[in-house]
Amino acid sequence: MSQEGGHYYVPAPSTWPITGSIALLFMGFGAAFSVNKLPLGYGLLAIGFAILIYMMFGWFGVVAKESERGAYNQQVDKSFRWGMSWFIFSEVMFFAAFFGALFYMRVYSIPWLSDLEHKILWPDFTGEWPTAGPGIVEKFMPMGPWGLPAINTLILLTSGVTVTWAHWALKLNKRGQLKLGLFLTFALGFLFVGLQAYEYGHAYSDLNLKMTTGAYGATFYMLTGFHGFHVTLGSIMLLVIWFRVMAGHFTPENHFGFEGVAWYWHFVDVVWLGLFIFVYWLI
Repeated sequence: MSQEGGHYYVPAPSTWPITGSIALLFMGFGAAFSVNKLPLGYGLLAIGFAILIYMMFGWFGVVAKESERGAYNQQVDKSFRWGMSWFIFSEVMFFAAFFGALFYMRVYSIPWLSDLEHKILWPDFTGEWPTAGPGIVEKFMPMGPWGLPAINTLILLTSGVTVTWAHWALKLNKRGQLKLGLFLTFALGFLFVGLQAYEYGHAYSDLNLKMTTGAYGATFYMLTGFHGFHVTLGSIMLLVIWFRVMAGHFTPENHFGFEGVAWYWHFVDVVWLGLFIFVYWLI
């Protein structure tokens, strides 16, 4: 990281933001057409995703090259840290909204719908959690905490240890330990996603637990599904950082690219602990 001069680095004009906007345009129309069962939609979605991936490789590559040639000073590094901090805070608020919906449903709305005033509408509704809600007769079994959820909890907690182990290796300039720690971390992340996909198949086929099974099914899949999406993104980010490490990037003094992804991964770990307690365990 260059410490010369006090000027804030301003990159040259770039076409990457326009490329990203074009990708989002294709994806937006593709999603709208797909929802309305128009065959053109799937093709537009594929084109949009292809352009987006191209943009990410190109733009992130430019940023990595700028960092490696020492274009960023301490002021830029501070901006990166603040930007990542606010991004993670926005993600905290994102999941807080879903946890809040789960709390409101369990503590307020379900008991309210089962009280004496509403017995005329739903006389058989007891208000016990987990429930599909009043008026939904489809039967299902809730997903318990032991088995795959407990194994996935152990996997994510272990990945938090391995990424911290890799971080200390980077600070001490132990490149072999760094490569191994990162490899173990993203491998555990992808293993988590694979086991969660298997868990979803079990829930659909054996427990009849679906998005259509009312309140419990909807909150279960919204919370665990979005978390799984974040684990997938985090694993891809860790894989990219591993490729950069293999290419010789990062030093003990200049490695915020690694640190930012490690922050994100620890956030994913903490969210899963909340999910395991409030979605799987306290059912």
